[in-house]
Amino acid sequence: MADLFDKFKNKGTLGRYQHQAHGYYVFPKLEGELSNRMMFQGKERIVWSLNNYLGLGNHPDVRKADEEAARDYGLAYPMGARMMSGHTSLHEQLEEQLAEFVSKEQAYLLNFGYQGMVSIVDSLLGRHDVAVYDAECHACIIDGLRMSTAHRYVFKHNDISDLEKQILRAQEKVGNTGGGILVITEGVYGMAGDQGKLKEICALREKYDFRLLVDDAHGFGTLGETGAGAGEEQGCQDEIDVYFSTFAKSMGSVGAFVAGDSDIINYLMYNMRSQIFAKSLPMPLVVGNIKRLEMLRTQPEHKEKLWANVHKLQKGLSDAGLDIGKTDSCVTPVFMHGGINEATHLTKDLRENFNIFCSLVTYPVIPKGQIILRLIPTAVHTFEDIDETIAAFKEVKRKLDGKEYPKEFAEKVAS
Repeated sequence: MADLFDKFKNKGTLGRYQHQAHGYYVFPKLEGELSNRMMFQGKERIVWSLNNYLGLGNHPDVRKADEEAARDYGLAYPMGARMMSGHTSLHEQLEEQLAEFVSKEQAYLLNFGYQGMVSIVDSLLGRHDVAVYDAECHACIIDGLRMSTAHRYVFKHNDISDLEKQILRAQEKVGNTGGGILVITEGVYGMAGDQGKLKEICALREKYDFRLLVDDAHGFGTLGETGAGAGEEQGCQDEIDVYFSTFAKSMGSVGAFVAGDSDIINYLMYNMRSQIFAKSLPMPLVVGNIKRLEMLRTQPEHKEKLWANVHKLQKGLSDAGLDIGKTDSCVTPVFMHGGINEATHLTKDLRENFNIFCSLVTYPVIPKGQIILRLIPTAVHTFEDIDETIAAFKEVKRKLDGKEYPKEFAEKVAS
């Protein structure tokens, strides 16, 4: 019999690079004021790795609201889970405003996005049901499915023909079990930036009987005429049965929500274990999120500035010969070819010689031989930031293509 802890010696797929990577490539420390430029290991860098799309995370009006709420309520109130002793009128107020904003009957606050989605999936699906989900769905959806007792079929990313094949398989399965079908997709895929094909998925409902769950973490606040998300952008918001988003991106905060018809939300309220057995969202976060939502709804200039930056960045990168894939959102990936060794040298070059900090994605998150440098433009970035970044990316791409980066892992820089 093996010792349970023997596996710790292998450290896992990512953990095997811990000695070389910790504190630099993984678990880095960005310090100072939340902004377009922050401190990393004692030097100022242009930061492209924060999901602070609208710049609300550190907006003076938001900080004032957060400060006043913390002073008035403290961080503990309300104590207990919502169902027991953690329910307040302000929680209900935020839920009502969110439901109205995304054109749904009712909404329910969640403490965290990841935790919330895991529990939503687990609550909606029983052992007789079938989930049909996109191959590139976020880990929170995958983990919810792993917890669930439902059957599940995966369809190729954004491939409507394959989705239809999997729905047919699901129909055959539920014909025997007596269950229902839940299709799960995302409004925006956070790695490649392409929108889920919501309109095409909704069109399949004319032929097949299924319900639709959409994780719109990157679409909420950034897409649609009012910022209500990918469903609004694609003209099919009314056809989404269960709409989910987090506050951790456009709202620059903590928490999340799920919205839909009242019978769906009431069911979730009484069956989501992650909320039933967890302390209520603290009042300063509730009050702060009310303020953020107000600004999102009434100050379109934040979204306008965001998209001005998105268009300039994405056009500039494309014009410079860099591959940004098929993004049709704010998420801006730059695709390159190489292994983890070249990727670490490239990233180190960007940080140390060009003062640019962005997220590096390599195997095992994506297939071997691929590199993604993911940029998240925000409303607080400047055109100067963008120009500097495009020039830097052109240069590191030239070096990568010219095989100038060494073939061994780039050691971290001592802080």
